[in-house]
Order: sequence, then structure tokens, then C-alpha cells
Amino acid sequence: MRLPFVMRLRLILASLFVCPLAGLLAAEAGSGAPLLGFTEFRCNLPGGRHANVRTMRAVVSRADGSGRRELAAEIVREPDAWTQFAGWSPDGKTAIVTRGWQSPENARWEEEHRQFRHTQDGWLVDTFLVELATGRATNITAVERVSHYNSGLFFWPGDATKLGFTALIDGNSHPFRMDRDGRNKTDLTRASKEFSYGFSSSRDGRRIAYHKNYQVFLADADGGNARRVDTGKPFNFAPTWSPDGAHVLFLSGEHYNCHPHVALADGSGLRKLADRGGYRGVTEFLDVPDFHGGSSDTPVWSADGRSVFYTAQEGKNVELFQVTLDGRRAKLTSSPESAPPTLHYHPQPSPDGKFVVLGRKSDGVRQIVVLMLADASLKQVTQLQPGHAAMWPHWQPAPR
Repeated sequence: MRLPFVMRLRLILASLFVCPLAGLLAAEAGSGAPLLGFTEFRCNLPGGRHANVRTMRAVVSRADGSGRRELAAEIVREPDAWTQFAGWSPDGKTAIVTRGWQSPENARWEEEHRQFRHTQDGWLVDTFLVELATGRATNITAVERVSHYNSGLFFWPGDATKLGFTALIDGNSHPFRMDRDGRNKTDLTRASKEFSYGFSSSRDGRRIAYHKNYQVFLADADGGNARRVDTGKPFNFAPTWSPDGAHVLFLSGEHYNCHPHVALADGSGLRKLADRGGYRGVTEFLDVPDFHGGSSDTPVWSADGRSVFYTAQEGKNVELFQVTLDGRRAKLTSSPESAPPTLHYHPQPSPDGKFVVLGRKSDGVRQIVVLMLADASLKQVTQLQPGHAAMWPHWQPAPR
């Protein structure tokens, strides 16, 4: 049956006005564009934190949501084990996957006492390198093991033979450097009895940054010449280097009232970049009571290093903002005032600087979305139902 002219005209017009972001993502998905890595899990199962965390699985998909597949499924066949997507190799051919296990007995103790107990017989956390082409998974932190809790692994910039990671030693967290095969692990804070975390390297691999007892330290690659960035604040968190190595970005202030700051590479020139407007800076990733209080939501550098993406409270919502190094701010998302509020978190810019992938909790469900910077349009990547969640997205680096 031939459609009436008006209906045919509407169909023609509809085909001309396809969402530009959806069209661009679809085009790039078929042209070797970067993948997204993230973590999916259940978030409302009864039984507390562990009952939900053990459902976590590391997955990859295209930016339009197609081609989803789970990574390293064989390493979570043991009961109470899970995987979390943690990053990529510089060439984008290898995924970094954290594999965790906790005993049900230890999990029950933690729920009862409302605190972590990272005992050797109650926890085992390692980091695997998973080859995308073959699916081969290598437990790199288990080689010449130094700890039962190893996380935060990254490929050392400027030196293809080295990796960095963080290990729990006698109850304290230490930054380590090791060979690409997992051997020759070197503690970069050596005999320190203080908790060091948020470990990162500059893009040229010559400097490192970390926070120790919530104070930011900058040091040489071997851990020497460590210098504390004097902020005068008790809470300083998650330092990262700018792409050119000229600045370090971190949160500074009071716990749950801290804001994006930058300092020069030698620790001088401290400046507050933006205010988070009362945002506590943590994203609750479970719908059941969680004694830990959620996942830290930290600012990140833009791909060109000229600005910073961060999240801040506006009304009841948490929105995504961008601020330049000279303090010019732009609001990138605008959510309606509704109940429950909309929350944005964990932004990550694409390698080409055109997009930002981030989490968004709307209507009570945590999804992964992609924002196109040119026009601030949004495309939802995951299509999860209530009780399910997706978090911690990472862009695959551009192929080399």
C-alpha cells in the first residue's frame, strides 16, 4: 500500500535529521575507532557489598554500544571472584584487567564491622594483561609476588620495558616499578610506613606522583628526590600529570569538600582551578548499603592538556564541566531538576579530543554515555535495566 504523501514526507525528513553524534559514532565504529572498556555488575543484590562486587565483569564495546564482549571470563570461574576493567596498553592492543577474590567469611566480617580487612587469606587481588586479539590473560603481578593485593597497574610512559603498580605491604600501600614480564619489582617508597596511593607517571616517564597520607608528593622515576606539594590542606588526592609534564592536577581541601588544583612540575605555583559546589566527590555504585561510601570521582586532563574536565554540584544534579588553565569554565551537561537527580561522574576524554566518555546515573540506573564536545550532544552506550550498572570507562588508545 502506498503511503500518503504527508507520511512519506515525514519519513524523508526524519532520515535527514539523524542525531549527529549517533551518526558520527556509527561511522567511526566501522572505521577502526577506539573501543571502550568498562565494568558491568549487579548493584541491588541483598547481602551487602561483596554480594554485588563479586558480579563485576570487565567488558569492551564500540562507542555506539555494539560489539560488546566480556574479557578474560576464564579467570573468574572460581566462586567469589570478579574482574574490573582498569586500562589499556599504549598501543591499545592489551587491556589491563584487575581480578579480585574475597572469601565469604571475610566479607561477612567486613559487613559486620563496617570496614575493610585485607588479610592474606581473605583477599587476593592481582592485575592481568589481556591480549585483545587472542584473549590470552597473563597474571603479571603474581610473578615474583610481593603482595596479595596488587592494583593500579599502568604501562610506564617512555619505557616499553617497564610497568607501574601499587601493592599492599604490611597494611600500607606502596608504589612499585617492575619489568614488563613482572620481574624485578622495586618499591619506590621503600621502607615507608605511610599509605601511598594514586600513583602515576609523567608522559615522558621521568617523574612520578602519588599521595601519601593524603599529601601529594612528586619524585623522580626511581622514587628519589621526593618533594611534598605544600597546599596547607589536610586532604590532597589523586595527582596526575599534564600531557606535557608541566603541571600536576589533583584534588585539595577537606575530605568530601575538595576541589581541582594544579601545581607546576616542581610543586610550586599552586592554583585552585574550580569549585565543585558542595559535591562530595564520590559516586555510590551500589543501591544497597556500602560501608566504604562509593567510588572517587576525580578530575582529568583534556587530550591536549589545555583544560580539565571535572564534575560539580548544580542544584540537585552533578554536571560535567570543563575549565581552562586560566580559569575559564564551561558547563557541558544540563540535566532537568527532577527526583531522583541526575549524576555525572568518571569523565575520560577520547584520544582525538572529540568526545568524553563518562558515567551517568539517571532514573536510578548507572549507564555509560558519550558526549561530543563540538555540540554537547549525548549518546548512551549501555542499555542496562534497574539493578544493573556500568562504571569506570576507559578509551582505547589510538592504534600505533
